Amino acid sequence: MSERIYVFPLFERFWHWAQAILIMLLLVTGFEVHGTYRLLGFERAVETHTVGAWTLVGLWVFAIFWHFTTGEWRQYIPTLQKVDAMIKYYVYGIFTNAPHPFRLTRLHKHNPLQRLAYLGVMLFIGPLLWFTGWFYLFYEYWAVWGWEPYLSLQWVSFFHVVGAFLMLLFLIVHVYLITTGHTVLSHFKAMITGWEEVD
Repeated sequence: MSERIYVFPLFERFWHWAQAILIMLLLVTGFEVHGTYRLLGFERAVETHTVGAWTLVGLWVFAIFWHFTTGEWRQYIPTLQKVDAMIKYYVYGIFTNAPHPFRLTRLHKHNPLQRLAYLGVMLFIGPLLWFTGWFYLFYEYWAVWGWEPYLSLQWVSFFHVVGAFLMLLFLIVHVYLITTGHTVLSHFKAMITGWEEVD
């Protein structure tokens, strides 16, 4: 038997989808800036990438404020409890109709693997992209600020692209895991309506 619970409030859904759109925009324009393909043209891709990045920074600042004022930051506290059960479930349990080892509630939206993945994004991938992106953006000021002897544009670019591939990998896994609900689209619908169906 299953029941519907209201898990994702309106702002959380807005933040999720706006962030997803901006990240995809940054990936598309970033890989064009890197020379992978030609879609908008180099200058327009750079401008779009820069505007998208600053918009995402603004969204993150607002989202961090929202998470701390509502107490939702607690959803991301990492735990190693049941991590092994979650790994087993995603590796083979999901293909044998094994019961899900995590029960989603309004107070516990993310399973232990999700919490670790989000922690990785917030503490490693995000900072890697932001710092290398800012170094890239303010390259013309390196000499003025005395940074030139310590930084290499080639290495800044390399690590920015590494961060982009890590974010792309996270996005691909995230999209795959969306399909692992009661139905292929149930998690997707929950992030639109806010209502999730749980056992």
